[in-house]
Amino acid sequence: MTGSLGALAMAASPAIAHDGETHSYSSTLGQLNGTTGTGTITVDVTGDKAMVNLQVSGLAETFMDGPYPHVQHIHGGALGECPAPADDENGDGILNTTDGAPSYGGILTTLTTSGATGAEEGLNLELGGQGGSYTIQREIDLNAETKASLEAGTAVVVVHGLDPATAGVSEEVFNSPSDLDPSLPLGATSPALCGTLVASQMGDMPAGGADTGVAQETGSNTAMLAIGGGLVLAAAAGGTFMVRRSNTNA
Repeated sequence: MTGSLGALAMAASPAIAHDGETHSYSSTLGQLNGTTGTGTITVDVTGDKAMVNLQVSGLAETFMDGPYPHVQHIHGGALGECPAPADDENGDGILNTTDGAPSYGGILTTLTTSGATGAEEGLNLELGGQGGSYTIQREIDLNAETKASLEAGTAVVVVHGLDPATAGVSEEVFNSPSDLDPSLPLGATSPALCGTLVASQMGDMPAGGADTGVAQETGSNTAMLAIGGGLVLAAAAGGTFMVRRSNTNA
């Protein structure tokens, strides 16, 4: 199924450089919502092209005996920060996507494994990272909004999809109605890793990034999420979102 995904309105952005030089950005991704995984990313921008190298490990491995499909995006148009525990609006123990939107903004680019990278691909599970550890290394076309956000220092990478075994909340909370769509589970729509992309020297290892300061207890809930015939995720974009269902195991 296909759908549409709107992005939050972009704030005023500085003029975009067209000098033909390569400008590099990187981040070490911080953990959210009890995640035990890790991630790093570098984005080398030359003109309207970007070479992306995303390395992720330690996230939820499987869903219904198949690889867990994780989606990830470059967000922007907001503060250029990752959310903190205090941003948990209703105090249920999970930072949902709506809680995070004021900090990191809407989707500007979807970091897919192949094919299109627009916001409309935000929940294309077939093009998401598969399993708990994966690499996305490819050259993509970079839209003006993402490039401007990178230059302004407000571009934030967010990897979605929580592991119910480590989220630190009860099964009832994890599977409660999503803030994006009450037919979806909260845990499946919430961010797992997050980091602000900062200017760096080309070839530098990612360092620093966004330290969220999140320290959460590991939970004991091991229930997996089943929505119809497959996993369904959703991503925040100013109250609008797109959902794709997969009726077969990845």
